[in-house]
Amino acid sequence: MSQQTEAHAVHETANDAFKRNASNWLSYGLIGAVAVHFALFAFFPNLQAADLSGTGDALETIELPPEVQIPPPPEQISRPATPKVAAADITEDVTIAPTTFESNPVENLPPPPKTGSPADRPSFIPYDVPPKLKNPGDIQKLLQRLYPSQLREAGIEGTVVLWIYIDENGTVQKTQVQKTSGYDAMDKAAMGTADKMQFSPAKNRDKKTPVWVAQAITFEVR
Repeated sequence: MSQQTEAHAVHETANDAFKRNASNWLSYGLIGAVAVHFALFAFFPNLQAADLSGTGDALETIELPPEVQIPPPPEQISRPATPKVAAADITEDVTIAPTTFESNPVENLPPPPKTGSPADRPSFIPYDVPPKLKNPGDIQKLLQRLYPSQLREAGIEGTVVLWIYIDENGTVQKTQVQKTSGYDAMDKAAMGTADKMQFSPAKNRDKKTPVWVAQAITFEVR
């Protein structure tokens, strides 16, 4: 009998051993699961929900102004009365005292006002053929040469408007600043440029005439 038992034990497979011990493993698994769950509930930290409530700015009510009352337009101003010349009685006895040169000698008369020369100050002189600049290329080169170096290096540009008095031959006789550029050095350079300008003479009814002209001189950085 013992030999049969030993022979049966020798021929038992792994599957048979698992089936034989399955109930024990199931019992151990249930006990372990219950113990783990109990430990989680007993020792897990207490969780609390965070306070997510917020505060907002209180709304402030604004009282609307009352309705604006637009006053009615003013009444139309009546036109002033048209003045009328009243009739006046003129007597025929009115006489005018005679005027003689003896009562007003020439020595007592004031001297006539001095009108001055048109070249003294800028003034309009009539002409029908305007003067034209004959050497614009030379003036352009002169502008670049006389451009103040400090203003050029700083990138400062400007325009000077000059009054130029041109005689009957088209030669510049006088110059003065009509509108400054805002920089004294640039104004002086423009004055030096105007002195080198050559113009064709202006004409009035085919007759050469001196004129005052306004000439703009622009300094540009190139």
